[in-house]
Amino acid sequence: MASNSILKLIAILTLAVSILLSLHPQATFSFRIEDFDEEEEEYVLDHPPIIPNLRSRSRFLTTSPKKDKIRKGAHCVHDPYQNICNVISVNNGTGILYCCKTHCRNVLRDRNNCGVCGNRCQFGQRCCGGVCTDVVNNVNHCGKCDKQCSAGVKCEYGYCGYA
Repeated sequence: MASNSILKLIAILTLAVSILLSLHPQATFSFRIEDFDEEEEEYVLDHPPIIPNLRSRSRFLTTSPKKDKIRKGAHCVHDPYQNICNVISVNNGTGILYCCKTHCRNVLRDRNNCGVCGNRCQFGQRCCGGVCTDVVNNVNHCGKCDKQCSAGVKCEYGYCGYA
């Protein structure tokens, strides 16, 4: 009798968990490639933002300890007066932010928006300076952007001098 109750309890718990998982709005797996190892959590603006109308000032650009910073993936709109990442140079010229769909993206390093919004790099490529670059066999970008192999050493499988 006790084993019957345990089996019923397990069946009810399994059903409850499967219902909760099916109601979850977000997919479990994401097929989007991110450059977590190359991009910072915040972008530092090279120049203070120019805002034509102070009344339409975005809450992201208020004067605070985080002045002149935009967080990675910040929400943006395609309105020139309210767009916080409208072709803005960041991180001492190493990044340029564009409003891709509704999020700020660094088009010099983002594999999903390389050079322009929507230009996705292929497998084995990274976005180096806004150009999709082979990092598997390139001695000037071996494994990642700007990693050069020593003179006479080949880049194979993303490693200098792979043996």
